[in-house]
Amino acid sequence: MSADTLARTICLTVALINQFLAMFGKEVLPFGEDAIYQTVTIIFTLVTSVIAWWKNNSVTKEAKAADIYLKKLKERE
Repeated sequence: MSADTLARTICLTVALINQFLAMFGKEVLPFGEDAIYQTVTIIFTLVTSVIAWWKNNSVTKEAKAADIYLKKLKERE
């Protein structure tokens, strides 16, 4: 699911909740669609950044050689 789709889905959900609150005379939510969209995209960016950082990203020659060695060890099992 893309960040745009997730943000639109959350915006729709919040809009529906807001509509139900307004129908029953309750106080509506104090933020708009743009704020929700920005929050969701920031969270999505943070999560994907952490995942990318956590994943093994071999850069040096030695690290790449170690990855090859590890792959060969796993193939033996």
